[in-house]
This record gives sequence, C-alpha cells and structure tokens, in this order.
Amino acid sequence: MSAVAVGARVPPGRAGRIWLRRRLATANRGREQLDRKLRILQPELQRQRIRAARSQEEWEGACERARWWTTRVAMLSGQDAFRHAAAPGPAQVELSWATSMGVTYPRSAELTVPPDPPEVLDDAAVVPAVQAAREALLAGVQAAAADEAVRRIEAEIAVTRRRLRALDDRWLPWLTDRLAALEISLEQAEHEDGIRLRRAVAANRAGATARAPEEGDAP
Repeated sequence: MSAVAVGARVPPGRAGRIWLRRRLATANRGREQLDRKLRILQPELQRQRIRAARSQEEWEGACERARWWTTRVAMLSGQDAFRHAAAPGPAQVELSWATSMGVTYPRSAELTVPPDPPEVLDDAAVVPAVQAAREALLAGVQAAAADEAVRRIEAEIAVTRRRLRALDDRWLPWLTDRLAALEISLEQAEHEDGIRLRRAVAANRAGATARAPEEGDAP
C-alpha cells in the first residue's frame, strides 16, 4: 500500500470504526490471497528452473553436435556446401502459453523450418549436419522459452512479496492501531455519556422529590 493510503483520513466516531473494520477485513483478505499466490507460484518457479536447466544442457549438447557436423562438412565438402544447404526461408517459432495465478509464461516452443533444398540430399555429410543444426536451433528456442518463463514468474513473485510486505509492515499495523485507538476513544466517550446521563437522571429525581411536599401542602 502507498503512503497516501496509509495516511488516509479516518471518519470520526462510529463511522470511523465501521470504515476501519471494513478496510481491515479487506486488507486481511488481500493478504490471504497474496500468500496463497506465493504458495502456488513458488513450486511452479522451481519446476520452471529445473526445466530451464535441462533445456540449457540440451541446447549445449545440441550445439556441440552441430559444431562437430559442420566442421566435418567443411572439411569434406568445403564452404560451398553450407551455401547450398541454406534454407529458402526463415524458420518459424510457435509458442504455447500457460497461465498460473495471473502470470502468463511460455510453456513450450515448436520450430517449423522450410523444406530442404534438393542439394542437401545429394551430400551424405550435409544431411546429418543440417539435421544437427535444426536440433540445435530447436533446443535454443526451447531454452529461451524456459528462461523467459523463469523470468516472468520470478518478477511476479517479487511484486507479490513487495505487496505482502507493504500489508504486513504498514497497512495492517496502521489500520489495527487506528482501530484500537478509536475503540478506546469511543469507549471513553460512551462511559462519559453514561455518567452524564446518570447525573441528569439523579438530578431530575432530586428535583421531583423536592417539589412533591409543596404540591401536597396546597389547599
């Protein structure tokens, strides 16, 4: 909660008590929701971190295999083989998304590449090199998607924790303290009103008692 919210003006008297109780109830419900959000997102973050680490390892392994095959092609067929094996168009990446507690993040990634040019099929060394390069590209895309999922969930957890700290450290204590002070003030005011009322009743009774003999003496 902001400093403006914590410094909000409380209505006087019983209206202020209602005002504070409602906001205290709302703040407690908000805290429960934030705490529940953290309990759900933290295990999901752990799963996504494991996924990201595994994807990173797979990407590194795929890059190593692609490097081995491209070196072999360069040694056997020369640089012209790479130009002939170039795809006729760009690869397309398609992401699927998941949502958890309001956080949307990449769940998986798929890669679509154009068909191989005819020259690729004529070179026995180029075919596995092209396949290895595609596997490395797909592994890189999947690793990037996993890293993005981790980044988004971590960012949401950080925001949720800040909001929770604001409730625990500022808003809830402020509401609780103001309500307690107002309850004491209202209780004291009610006590003083009760004393004044009893005094007024006693004074009325005393006045009635004093007037009674005079009315009885009348002829």
